[in-house]
Amino acid sequence: MSRIAILDYGMGNLRSVEKALERVGAEPTLTSDAAEARSADGIVLPGVGAFPKAMERIRELGLDELIAERIDAGVPILGICLGFQLLFERSSELGGGAGLGALAGSVEPLRAGELKVPHIGWSPARWHKVSRLTAGLADDEPFYFVHSFAPAPAEPDDVLATATHGEPFVAAIDRDPVFGVQFHPEKSSTAGLRLLANFTGVCAAVTAAA
Repeated sequence: MSRIAILDYGMGNLRSVEKALERVGAEPTLTSDAAEARSADGIVLPGVGAFPKAMERIRELGLDELIAERIDAGVPILGICLGFQLLFERSSELGGGAGLGALAGSVEPLRAGELKVPHIGWSPARWHKVSRLTAGLADDEPFYFVHSFAPAPAEPDDVLATATHGEPFVAAIDRDPVFGVQFHPEKSSTAGLRLLANFTGVCAAVTAAA
């Protein structure tokens, strides 16, 4: 059973992520303690709210250093929604600010044309490459989104999926061991649980190979 640390920095829908991971057979722990998170097989970085405030809290807790250390060690990390955006170098939200820098690129406002922002609801994800994160998931599988911003990766090969709200946007990234999804898998029914089960399997495989 994979032990997965869900990082608690005060801005995230933590309990629903925890319950979803429990449903797929993981052993999740909510924690803001770096030492506790360091012992886990994988890390989930959730998030709801504004980018600058989230980064402020993460730095206060020293979780930025923990995340960089664990990635360097090859430990899988999954960013969800705001947590996905935080993995990038910077965001233009609320005047801009630096992110974790685990992924090259910036986070920019959605270009939705005449459609309403934030984008709230179900949209299909179009997969762009093969990934352990998406095993068993069909192309155009719908997932649940709530967001006003989306990443603009500097490395096109990092893009795992796109979705469309007015215009296409990046919906998922795979730069192993760094993974991220703009949607909420914990709110995305069977498809979301399958993705979380796949991430749990990635964590188990890395641990077994260590």
